[in-house]
Amino acid sequence: MRPEIEKVVQLIQRNDAKSLDEALTLLQSTVFSFSMKVCGQRQDAEDTMQEVLLKSIPKLSKFDSPKALMVWLYKVAKTRCLMSRRRSKFAPKQALSLEELMPDRRELQTLSGNPHATPEKLMMHRESAKRLRAAVQQLPPDYRLILVLHDMEELSDQDIAEITGLRPGTIRVRLHRARLFVRKALARGAGAPAPSTQEAKIPAAETLPRPRRCKAIFAELSNYLDDELDDSMCTELEKHIEGCGPCVAFLASLEKSIDQCRQAPDELPDPRVAAKLRREVMAEYQGLMASLTGSGKAS
Repeated sequence: MRPEIEKVVQLIQRNDAKSLDEALTLLQSTVFSFSMKVCGQRQDAEDTMQEVLLKSIPKLSKFDSPKALMVWLYKVAKTRCLMSRRRSKFAPKQALSLEELMPDRRELQTLSGNPHATPEKLMMHRESAKRLRAAVQQLPPDYRLILVLHDMEELSDQDIAEITGLRPGTIRVRLHRARLFVRKALARGAGAPAPSTQEAKIPAAETLPRPRRCKAIFAELSNYLDDELDDSMCTELEKHIEGCGPCVAFLASLEKSIDQCRQAPDELPDPRVAAKLRREVMAEYQGLMASLTGSGKAS
């Protein structure tokens, strides 16, 4: 959970104008940053920020739990984002196929021969952030949402289940495929090294199926990295990886792309737009609280 959300609840409970303004500023930054990751368009993110803040007016004083506020906040924001976002013409229309996202034998051989050629090593920081945003936006919306919530907002599977209404198993499947998609997009965007003379003689990828055991391992890598495997499966996976150079290299490249998602910088709203919206929200909130106080005195 973002520490900003816990801070918001503390500020709201102080019940003074300065604390309220600070709480709204934190809410704006949280919603806008999340919306930019999901929507990819500043106008959509600003519209989402405005709608969420306006809907929060009658509810703010009722939140005494950071988790309750977090779940409500992301529920409203993700619904608005998925309804309004301008769809990328490059985004796949269908569900992601695990088979298509896993590396073929040619890529495994390339990875094994270039263990340090990971997306993060091959790109400068600014360029890598740009490529990451593009890769995330190419994900189908249902997968993008899970990746953003888990790896960028750092929410737990249980929190994501409450926000999305999905079963934990579905969340894990979508997360893994989204991670594989982003890894593949980053590696492709970073530029694969030119094949050697020996590699050039390798037949087309279609004629080079993945080793059967490697394929089974690849399907469990996200669960392994997130400590979601039982001890016996974890031991079996580690035993295989230790003796398989391509799997070691692929695991490293996947881990690097996940780290890149987790370290992605937040984007902030335009200060003038944010300040104007806060003034409007504060005026409505204070009017609502005044009316509630007046009703209490009258009774």
